[in-house]
Amino acid sequence: MAAMNLGSTGAEAPERIVRGATDAAAAGPEHVSEPTDYDAILLAGFGGPEGQDDVIPFLRNVTRGRGIPEERLEEVAHHYRHFGGVSPINDQNRALKAALELELASRGIDLPVLWGNRNWDPYLRDALTEAHERGFTKLIAIATSAYSSYSSCRQYREDFAIAVDETNLQGEIQIDKVRQFFDHPGFVTPFIDGVREAIAEYLREQPELSAETEIEVLFATHSIPTGDAARSGPDFRGFGDHGAYEAQHLAVAEVVMANAIDQLREAGVLGGAVGSGVSVPWQLVYQSRSGPPSMPWLEPDINDAIAALPAAGRKAIVIVPLGFVSDHMEVMWDLDNEAIETAGEHGLAAVRVPTPGTAAAYVKGLVDLVLERRDGTPVEERPHMTDLGPWYDVCRPGCCENARLGFKPAFSGIAP
Repeated sequence: MAAMNLGSTGAEAPERIVRGATDAAAAGPEHVSEPTDYDAILLAGFGGPEGQDDVIPFLRNVTRGRGIPEERLEEVAHHYRHFGGVSPINDQNRALKAALELELASRGIDLPVLWGNRNWDPYLRDALTEAHERGFTKLIAIATSAYSSYSSCRQYREDFAIAVDETNLQGEIQIDKVRQFFDHPGFVTPFIDGVREAIAEYLREQPELSAETEIEVLFATHSIPTGDAARSGPDFRGFGDHGAYEAQHLAVAEVVMANAIDQLREAGVLGGAVGSGVSVPWQLVYQSRSGPPSMPWLEPDINDAIAALPAAGRKAIVIVPLGFVSDHMEVMWDLDNEAIETAGEHGLAAVRVPTPGTAAAYVKGLVDLVLERRDGTPVEERPHMTDLGPWYDVCRPGCCENARLGFKPAFSGIAP
């Protein structure tokens, strides 16, 4: 890519190979160690309908370019109509925005929080218009998704580029993005707390249960096409057939289980020494598949996994929505409705632990991620709870390709 010098002058200007980036990120370092004086935080959400009339237009936005027939959209619309046509996700982002503002104020940090969605009002273009009107030129984005894949990272980055083009703000607004935070303590800690408390509650209420043989923890995340999974993350990392997406989830699940079990042992709820090899069974499962039967997606489906558990001697399950930051529709319908119902049909007790939502640790962690970039925190000082992190500040070339759509211009990463 030809070098550009937008936003910098003189011989010291960096070679600009990252579209729309600030000077510190423009040359594409894996981790940015140069401080950046940001003007505001851009909270980037998925978006959701807020009434029955919004449901089908919203689903058309989500599936644009994919040729999804109207009858399939109507099937998915049933999930939203069950809740009055209102997705909880916008209210959750309003609450997260308010929580971030309180956390920033408590630390004396003057960074306004702007909010824009990919698929529904307020759109990203609305947030960028507000930024321009308020004189903000350097934004640090927080996408409300923790893992690496096309839909959970690259598509946000593509939509940043689209929003800048839609608002004709090329060269006037720069957008960086915090690193994927799948293994940041702020994101992981609420899941550790949830798993620990769920297992402890089972054992308090049913002391005859064997934690090692009769309880199983199911870590649930959104299924994606196996081809997209294979392309998630940079290919030079060698993550295997299902890419960084699966590797990140498995690594976090292992950390959650190890910490929850150790805490239960420390509290005397489980026998054995802290750090001993005996544990509660667990597995990674998938949900919310939406592709045609001819296209392979990640498996096992959570309902199939649940159906197989009684034969293995399980009597109770703990469902952990590990792939989600808040209780949006896939959590409320696919887990709280369908998965809990499946468990009941197979005689299993079931509990679903909370998502991070606006938990204090999560909100604090998101602000810490912003400060990493503001302050240029050295990589060795950045917290991470798996061996995979800390993840990249600037996405690597070819990261998270969507093979069906090809590479589109994207911010916060090196092309393509």
